[in-house]
Formats: sequence, structure tokens, C-alpha cells
Amino acid sequence: MKAITLSDFGGSEMMRFTEVDNPVPAGNQILIRVKATSVNRPDIIQRQGNYPAPPGDSEILGLEVAGIVESIGENVSRYAPGDPVVALVGGGGYAEYALALESHSMPIPESISFEQAACISETYITAYLNLFIIAELKGKQSVLIHGGGGGVATAAIQLCKALTADTEIFVTASSAKIERVGQQGADHVIDYASQDFAAEIKRISEKRGVDVILDHIGGKYLESNLKSLVVGGCIMVIGVMGGIKAELNLAMVMVKRQRIIGSVLRSRPVDEKASIIKQFEQTVMPLFAAGTIAPLIHASFPLSEAAQAHDLMEQGGHFGKIVLLP
Repeated sequence: MKAITLSDFGGSEMMRFTEVDNPVPAGNQILIRVKATSVNRPDIIQRQGNYPAPPGDSEILGLEVAGIVESIGENVSRYAPGDPVVALVGGGGYAEYALALESHSMPIPESISFEQAACISETYITAYLNLFIIAELKGKQSVLIHGGGGGVATAAIQLCKALTADTEIFVTASSAKIERVGQQGADHVIDYASQDFAAEIKRISEKRGVDVILDHIGGKYLESNLKSLVVGGCIMVIGVMGGIKAELNLAMVMVKRQRIIGSVLRSRPVDEKASIIKQFEQTVMPLFAAGTIAPLIHASFPLSEAAQAHDLMEQGGHFGKIVLLP
């Protein structure tokens, strides 16, 4: 089969469109003929040599796939060859065929395309896990989502609107994306380049702050995030694009009883991910089937042009997901 491999760690020029052996399903695995996959920020970090695949998972890039079941392991009972599925994978998505665990896969609703389905597993599950399972976001609370226009951010806005209609949504975005972020349903969009988001949140919320923050920036935003958070509020740190270190005022954290929770999806135990996906399938997949929410696709590339897709993501001008089509 054709797949994207790396000649070495580094820039997108290290990516090669080459021939590799087809994977073979065993036990509770299914082999998926990939119809679409998508680019996620962790793919870039892995390409750079800073985010290795968990033990036992494919070292090929790609964390989510949508396609047709080609064959099944001896212990699989839910799926049969020919079934359309979407799956969260630990690696291997940038290929014509990929292995997935039965418990990490979900049927694709008839109302959405393979390209749309390929945008669900990594970003929507990440947003759902962190906002609704861990942070326990509820209606009549408020949330700050950083990076408006990115895959996780657009998924988070949609989920907040669909699952907690009364939640007040604050989003930071670049100047070029502010209008479109507002059109997605954000109540307040803050230009992070020209405005102090902590000061704006303090002003808009009349000094209250927000209950939950979904943050992929990390160190650079820590101080401002804490200033933006209510007493007893929670910061979900899901990325460190702005650095891994920051000075922390522990006294303020103690007095305001604030929580800072680090969270990744990929390295969680198999059974834990299966439990998360089961909850997600029950709660969120019906929203896709009904057309209540739908992934936003910025651009699609042939798998052979995965390097160009990575370049586009690193330039930061995209709005929504970038899809690869094997």
C-alpha cells in the first residue's frame, strides 16, 4: 500500500509517499480501507520528532481515519467487511489501509461524507473529553476557547452550542478569523494580537471571569488564563504551542481554588479511550446524524501532497480541518 513515511525528523520535506506493507488485523482489530484522514497538530509535532507513537501503534502519521472495513480480527463482532466506519487510531492514518481497535471505532452516519467523518475523532472527541467529561461544563456557565478557527476550537464551539445552549462562549482568534468565529456561534470573539484577552474577559464578564478554559498555548498564556478564571474554575491544557514553562503564583491559585489540568488523548490506556469513545458515540454522534453539527473543512489534498497540507497548517491561515484523500 501507499503511505507517508519520514526519511528523518524535521520539516515537511522529510515526508515521503512510499510503498509499505499492508497491515493485518488480529484479535479485536479491524483493517480499514482509508477513504479520508485529516491533519492534526500532533502530526506536525510527531514529524518534528517530539511526539512518538505509543508502544505498539504504527509510526506512520495520522490519528483519525474514515473508510470501509476491509477485514476483521478473529475477536471482532460489531463490524463486517464493507461497513463504513470512523476510528481514532494511535498512528497509521496517512496510508491506504489502517488498523483500528473495534472499541475505538464508530459507524459513520449515512448523512455525512467520508471527508467529514475523517474530521470527527481527534478534534471532537478531544473537545468533548476536556470540556464535558473532565471539566464538567454545564449550561449557564462560561467558557474561553483559544485558537478560534482551528479544528478543536471549531468543534468545541459547536459542541457548546449543541450540548449546553446557555453557555456563554468566549473565543480568542486572529484578526482575519474574528468574523467567521462569530458566525460559528461564539458570543464574544477577542483579537489576541491587538487585545489583552484577560482584560477583555474581566470587562465583559463584569470582573467575574470564565468557568472553564480550553487552552492549547500553554506557558505563554498561563498568567492571563489564571486572571481570566473564576473562583473554583478550571483550565484544561491540551497543548503547549506557546511554551512548556511559566511562572505560577501559587497563592492566587490557592485563594481562588483554581484547577490546572493537563490532558492528552493519544497516550491514554486502551480501555479508557474505549470508554470515552462509547460516551461520545452515545452523546455526540446523533448530532452529526441529525445535521445539528458538521465538521468544517478548509481544504482537501491527495495523500501524496501531505507535505503541502502540513505547510498549510503551519502557516496558520486555515479555518477548520485539512483533509487528506488516499
